[in-house]
Amino acid sequence: MMTIEENLVGRFGPLMPLAGLADILNRSPEAVRMYLRSNGEFAQQINMAKLKIGRRLYFRTTEVARLLDGGSSLQN
Repeated sequence: MMTIEENLVGRFGPLMPLAGLADILNRSPEAVRMYLRSNGEFAQQINMAKLKIGRRLYFRTTEVARLLDGGSSLQN
């Protein structure tokens, strides 16, 4: 059985685009973008995995997987 991390890395690679994060959270990309501006604990932890390349927004897949798997904090 595949772990969440293996599944997400296989699907997105090492960096997950904003649309991919929105897809796994079952939200629109704009709703995720607005949520990430909030002060919620989950939003802050997801923002720690954020990486901006040019104008595009990506998230470190392994860190997102750890958070979704119940991890309370992400590593930098």
